[in-house]
Amino acid sequence: MPRTPFLPLTALCLLALPLTACSSTSEASDEKVVTVYSADGLKGENGDGWYDQVFEDFEKETGIKVEYVEGGSGEMVQRAVREKSNPQADVLVTLPPFIQQADGKGLLQKYAPDGADQVSGADKAANGTWTAVVNNYFGFVYNKKELKQAPATWEELLDGKYDNKLQYSTPGVAGDGTAVLIKAMHDFGGEKPALEYLKKLQANNVGPSASTGKLAPKVDKGELLVANGDVQMNYAQSKSMPNLGLWFPAREGGKPTTFALPYAAGLVTKAPHSENGEKLLDYLLSRKAQEQVSVIGGGFAARKDVKATDANAIALSRLMDGVQVFEPDWDDIDQNLTAYIDGWKSATGS
Repeated sequence: MPRTPFLPLTALCLLALPLTACSSTSEASDEKVVTVYSADGLKGENGDGWYDQVFEDFEKETGIKVEYVEGGSGEMVQRAVREKSNPQADVLVTLPPFIQQADGKGLLQKYAPDGADQVSGADKAANGTWTAVVNNYFGFVYNKKELKQAPATWEELLDGKYDNKLQYSTPGVAGDGTAVLIKAMHDFGGEKPALEYLKKLQANNVGPSASTGKLAPKVDKGELLVANGDVQMNYAQSKSMPNLGLWFPAREGGKPTTFALPYAAGLVTKAPHSENGEKLLDYLLSRKAQEQVSVIGGGFAARKDVKATDANAIALSRLMDGVQVFEPDWDDIDQNLTAYIDGWKSATGS
């Protein structure tokens, strides 16, 4: 068979023009699209979430269409790892410790969005690869109709009435699921006692769930009595789920605790539309978008200079009243996350 004669790259590009752009740089960057891989929670169930409004406004102002892909925090990072040699996402939004994990795997490039100077140091990477866009806290939800009041302690969840009525998302896959393990390690004073408790809790646990966002509707309907979540997502969901209540477990005899679990965003290394990704990151941290975080999203603005005074902000402040906020050792968690997850799997038989 005759061999196809060699053609220079420029000729190949000319031949391909009617079908597709033939460049990995300028032409790709000129496309009016930006792809976001994100943990769930910021997009509304009925198109009424913070992402829904912000993406719509961004598209109107820039003409850049947002392509959105959603999943658990670990799931999104794993997908980006698989695509590392041929990145498909421009912006990655995920919860700790997965944003640190993404950075450690070289998935993020340095970019400081406009407004990043107004984000607290603990809520952005020291090396400039990611910054919080919505502040948030870990929490749990319960069914207010079936339970007269929220269970106050971890120990109460071992009661037989929670048999097959309790579920938490999977550590290592979902950010909020990993947060269950982190909080338990803090509250129980270390990995070993935390795993001993979670082993006991497994008797009541329905089973794994890759997505935390899917648990709240089950709690609202009474299929579950208790599940894990986070303040921003669950508060937003409670607007359309009247039986959903938010709470924070304490150790028996102790005070309820939580820790910051911000939605952190970074520009993907070798992003196909990096300029558009930069524009979106700038927009997510703009004053306009940040002022909508509590009003629309039921969350906490990442910018220190945005002081929300709307009804949601007041309600959120009351919810956090009396709850002790601790700061996890993220460096330790980043270094030992695999071992902690393996320990959890072994203890629970998952």
